[in-house]
Amino acid sequence: MPRVKTCSFCGKKIELGTGMMYVRKDGTVFTFCSSKCERNMIHLKRKPRKVKWTQTYRKEKMLRVK
Repeated sequence: MPRVKTCSFCGKKIELGTGMMYVRKDGTVFTFCSSKCERNMIHLKRKPRKVKWTQTYRKEKMLRVK
C-alpha cells in the first residue's frame, strides 16, 4: 500500500511519486503538493492559518464558529 503524505502548507494529500520535498539546514522536512504551496511557505513566508484556501484555515474557522 503506497504511503500518502500531507502537504505541509495546505494539508492536501500527496500520493507517492508526486510533490516536492524541502529540507532545511536544521533537518526539518517539508513536503509540498505544488510550487504554489512551496512559494507561499518558503519564499513569501505566509502562515497557512491566514490563507483562506488551506485546510488549516478552514478547520480553524469552523472551530471558532461553534
